[in-house]
Amino acid sequence: MFAVKKYAGAADAIAPSPSGTSLRGLDGVNLFLAGALSGFGPYVAAFLTEQNWTQQNIGFALSAAGFVGLLSQLPGGALLDAIRSKRILVALGAAMVAAGALTIALWPTFPLVLVALVLQGVTGGFLGLGIAAISLGLVGHAALAERLGRNQRFASMGGMIAAGLFGLVAYFLSYRAIFFAAAALVLPLLAALRLIQPSDIHFGRASCLPEQPGPTVPQRVRFRSLLKNRGLLIFAGSLFLFQMANASMLPLAGEALVHSKEVLSSLIFSALIMVPQVIVAIMAPWAGRQANSWGRRPLLLIGFAALPIRALLFACTTNPMVLIAAQVLDGVSGTMLGVLTALIVADLTMGTGRFNLAQGFVGTMSGVGASLSTTISGVVATSLGHAAGFLGLATVALAAVLLLWWLMPETNPSHPKELR
Repeated sequence: MFAVKKYAGAADAIAPSPSGTSLRGLDGVNLFLAGALSGFGPYVAAFLTEQNWTQQNIGFALSAAGFVGLLSQLPGGALLDAIRSKRILVALGAAMVAAGALTIALWPTFPLVLVALVLQGVTGGFLGLGIAAISLGLVGHAALAERLGRNQRFASMGGMIAAGLFGLVAYFLSYRAIFFAAAALVLPLLAALRLIQPSDIHFGRASCLPEQPGPTVPQRVRFRSLLKNRGLLIFAGSLFLFQMANASMLPLAGEALVHSKEVLSSLIFSALIMVPQVIVAIMAPWAGRQANSWGRRPLLLIGFAALPIRALLFACTTNPMVLIAAQVLDGVSGTMLGVLTALIVADLTMGTGRFNLAQGFVGTMSGVGASLSTTISGVVATSLGHAAGFLGLATVALAAVLLLWWLMPETNPSHPKELR
């Protein structure tokens, strides 16, 4: 494993001093990006069904987008490490999101929608990673935890506001109009991005490598060296198991609600989606502060431990109030992972110049786990029932907790003894 202690503070050799304008711009980018991406959720399937697409074609197009998004993680991370202007890459991704939304709205034919969804899937490889890189380049490693907490708050707020807006748009206008609204949100996103001053983003710091004087290009470790980083591998494996347990839990709960003949199933399912967003918006800044004082590991264990409890509650009942209450636990997990994932990767890659590539590696492992989740849980639920499906997810979630408990070190540089 890398000698993390050796590099502690190296990436912050040049003290960060971002302007208030840049920080407010980053708030806006998180808010509007989350809103724009909300248009590519369940609304795509609903709109295409309205356009008389077959379930097979809808499934193929959505799966292709997800697969491309998975493949783009590593090259997207490598590109972010190398490119000096992270803002340009984020702007390009935002333009691709807008182009995809407009294409779906205007020309809902199979070839064009497939291209639009694939383009939108590609942005998954660098948009989220780019926001984390800009954040690190602006505030430095020491202030990254609180900045990520603030990012999560604004992203959750953007997702909630957009969900409400798109619901009203679909009700009063049409599903097609949602994609025009999603594309329109890219305009304030780009305006917010322009507020971030390029001079405030330290190039070396944004990839966990200090800027070197003169024309010398900073040296970066090779990718295969990352594969020797024990902490990074344990963390990626833990996220793989977590997503394998988490990704299919809400869809499985939705199916269980439908099968229970609950009259208000659609409203209940909306509540199941909204509750975690509210919790994340409330808790994220607190989690960012506590990550520095408590350390990363205790908060990560809290986030992971919430998942098997939630799965067991889903297995035991279809009572709407219990399910909605259980989604508070999803908010806890979402808060901890949303704040800690990039932070822990930054801890583990300090001094390597491979922060974004490592983010891509962790994202790939998470994506593979999520992909397997829907397939495996679907087979189990179909064969043995929904309760068995949730019990299987609880078992995998518990395995993730145990892996963290036994093997994952504390990565906070202020706790150097635990980094060995």
